[in-house]
Amino acid sequence: MKKGICYLVGAGPGDPGLFTLKGRACLEQAEVVIYDYLCNPTLLNFAPTAAEKIYVGKKAGAHTLSQEETNALLVKETQAGKSVVRLKGGDPFLFGRGGEEAEALAKAGCRFEIVPGVSSALAGPAYAGIPVTHRAHNTALTIFTGHEDPSKAESNLDLDAIARMPGTKVMLMGVERLDAITKKLQSGGMAAETPVALIRWATTGRQETLTGSLAEIAGKAKAANFKAPALAVFGEVVGLRKSLNWFETLPLFGRRIAVTRTRKQAGDLVERLRALGADAYELPTIRIEPTPKKREFYELVADAHVYDWIIFTSPNGVDAFFTAFYEIFRDARDIGNARIAAIGPATADRVRSFHLQVDLQPEKYVAEAIIEELKKVESVENLKFLLPRAEGARELLATELTKLGSIVDEAIAYRTVPETDDVSGGIKRFREEGADWITFTSSSTAENFVALKLPLPANLKTASIGPITSKTLRRLGLDVDIEAKKHDIPGVVDAIAKASTQP
Repeated sequence: MKKGICYLVGAGPGDPGLFTLKGRACLEQAEVVIYDYLCNPTLLNFAPTAAEKIYVGKKAGAHTLSQEETNALLVKETQAGKSVVRLKGGDPFLFGRGGEEAEALAKAGCRFEIVPGVSSALAGPAYAGIPVTHRAHNTALTIFTGHEDPSKAESNLDLDAIARMPGTKVMLMGVERLDAITKKLQSGGMAAETPVALIRWATTGRQETLTGSLAEIAGKAKAANFKAPALAVFGEVVGLRKSLNWFETLPLFGRRIAVTRTRKQAGDLVERLRALGADAYELPTIRIEPTPKKREFYELVADAHVYDWIIFTSPNGVDAFFTAFYEIFRDARDIGNARIAAIGPATADRVRSFHLQVDLQPEKYVAEAIIEELKKVESVENLKFLLPRAEGARELLATELTKLGSIVDEAIAYRTVPETDDVSGGIKRFREEGADWITFTSSSTAENFVALKLPLPANLKTASIGPITSKTLRRLGLDVDIEAKKHDIPGVVDAIAKASTQP
C-alpha cells in the first residue's frame, strides 16, 4: 500500500484569485478533499472530478462534524494511503485549528505538509481600503480572536492588554460578542473615538463594510443586522478608507451574477465579472461529454486531409477534434491541405493553441456569416467540408453548404448533457439568494437552466451572448434584457457593465 499524505492547505480569504499556486497544485492531485464553510467552492474545480469531496464546515450552532471527528477523518483517509487535501479558510495556522489537526496527524504517524494561505486578517482590510500598517499612523499590528474555545475554564484573551497595545488591532470572528468586546476595550483604555471598521465576506463580491467609532460600532452593527463571517479593524488606519477604497467602487460591485456554463468553461466569464467587483458565481447547467459515436467521429478525423475546409463552430469542437487527431497522428502536418474556418474569436484562439492558423473568421459570430465569407473567397461547389460539431446542433451550416453544391460531412464531436452535480453550490445559492443577473452563452445553457425549474427572483435580468441564444430564451418564455453586441465572453461582460452603470 502506498503511503498517504495530508496537505493542510490555506484556501485564502474568499477571492479565488488569492489562492496560492502550491495550494492549487495540491488540489490537482488530490484523491480526497475535506473542506470548510469559508472555503470558496470554486476552488473545488481544481480537484480531479473523481476526487472524493467531503464537507466538514462549521457555522454557529451547526457543525457537520466535531473537531475530534474531523481529526479522526484526516487520519483515517491518510492512513488509507490517499493524497488528502484539508482545505481551510484563510491560513490553517491562524485561528484555523490547523495546529490541532497537524498534531493529530503527527501523533498517528501520518505524513503531512502545511501550505500557508492568505489570511483575511490582512486581505480583508486591504479590500476595504485599509492598510493595517502605515508609517504615519502605526508601527505595530495585533491580531486576536473574539471567539474562544467555550470548553476552556478561563479566557486567554486579555482585552485590557490589547487595549493598551499600540498600533492597529484586527479581530477575527466574535462579531456576535461585539458589544461586550468594545466595552471591555474602552474600559481597558482604548479611546471611545477610535475608528473601527467591520468587514463581512471580505474579498468577495458580497463584501460589506461598516464603519464607526469604538463607542458606537456595536449599536450600528446591531441596527444593520451585521452578522458573521466578519472581522473588525481598530485604529487610525481605518480613516484611510475614504481615499483608498478601491474594491467597493468597482463598476459591478454589489451585483450578484449567476453564470450558466459548464464548470470547465465558467471560469473565464466568472473571473472577468469578479475583476469588475461582481459577486459572480457558477451555476453550471450543462457538461460536455464525448461523442456517443466515437468510431464514426474518429474515422472522419483520420480522413481530415481529404477535405478542402474544416469548419469549427465552438472551442469544444476544436478540443474534441484535436484530442482525436493526436491520438491518431503525431504530426500536425497530417492534417494535409485542409483550410480551417472558425466562428468566433474564442474558437479561433483555441485552434491557434494547437499551432495551426485560421484561414477564415467572419466578423459576425454566426453560421450565416461564415457562408457569406466563404462565397467571397471562392465557389464552394464540389468542395469537401468537415463540420465537427455538437450532437443536436443547428443544421443550418450543413444545409446551406449542401444547397450551394458542397460535399458536407458532419462529425458529431461531443454532446452537451444536463449538469446534475452541484459541486460549486451554485444551484443552492440561486435557490436561497437569487441573482441580479443571469448569463446565457448558448442555447443548451438556457434549455437546461429551464429544466432545473428553479424559482426566478422578481428582478432577475438576463444577458444573452447572441441572437441564436436570445431566440431560444424567448422560445422558453424568458425575457432577454440585454444581448451582447459582440457575441463572445468579453461582449457579455461589456453589455452587463454598461447596463449596470446606466441611470
